[in-house]
Amino acid sequence: MPDIIVSEFMQPSAVDELRRDFDVLYDETLYRRLDELYALGRDARAICIRNETEIRGAFFDAFPNLKAVGRLGVGLDNIDVPACQERGIAVLPATGANEVSVAELAIAGLMMLVRGTAYFATPEVVAGRWPRGTLIGREVSGKTLGIVGFGRIGRHVARRAQGLDMTVTAADPFLPDDHPVWAQTGVRKVSFDRLWEESDAISLHLPFTPDTHAMVNAGVIARFKPGAILVNVARGGVVDEVALAAALKSGHVGGALLDVFATEPLPADNPFHGVPNLILTPHIGATTDEARIRTGHMIADNVRAVLTGRIPDTAII
Repeated sequence: MPDIIVSEFMQPSAVDELRRDFDVLYDETLYRRLDELYALGRDARAICIRNETEIRGAFFDAFPNLKAVGRLGVGLDNIDVPACQERGIAVLPATGANEVSVAELAIAGLMMLVRGTAYFATPEVVAGRWPRGTLIGREVSGKTLGIVGFGRIGRHVARRAQGLDMTVTAADPFLPDDHPVWAQTGVRKVSFDRLWEESDAISLHLPFTPDTHAMVNAGVIARFKPGAILVNVARGGVVDEVALAAALKSGHVGGALLDVFATEPLPADNPFHGVPNLILTPHIGATTDEARIRTGHMIADNVRAVLTGRIPDTAII
């Protein structure tokens, strides 16, 4: 029976790194076959997963000797962290490995949306039409970006936005007013109320919790500046999707990029059919070659550390 099970995609070079010292079973579709996964779990000391494998309930009965859960990403929605802690299982997120990729997606979407429909004109131009008069957009320079949640990814986004001559503010109740990050980054801390009402664009970078569920609801969206842009590359469920779709259709919200959704994949009856000024991507913020390589090798190193008696600084125990 394997020492380590990898039930979803992991960079092959990182899997090979683990195979030098451990018996590794790698099957990136194994999460779809729970009976088979659970049957293999008796002797496994570590499992490496993305966001499809559920670490909760009956899983723990099938993996009695588990010491580590390597999360090839940072979201922990699919892991019962308290149950892992009760059992002495180290949860190992890929902290920092995908920050640049996620931040770049947020900034790219923001720039596209502020410029209006210019980037969607290819079919008309190819057809010989020249719709310049309908493609008048705006500049990001001089605009205010409000960042909700000023953690590691939010700070990457802030630095890139400042490089575009944007004014950056942020709301984060977990960072006190005198925290050194405000002076270090040149970002002004504001209340949620001010952020909703004063931002030309809003970028969300916070986890999904009972407190953040539908945080950006119809009432909050009504307080946005007319034409404001919304970017969510954080977690689905933070935004009321029906309310956002309505605000895009009315023109109150000038555009939105969503990489995450309350239900993934989107159901057929989702509210986004026919909605203008909208960019939807299938939860690919961390899906770049560079992020996958960093993530895979970080998790391989951290799993190896736990199985050889060392606890990484980023472990949740």
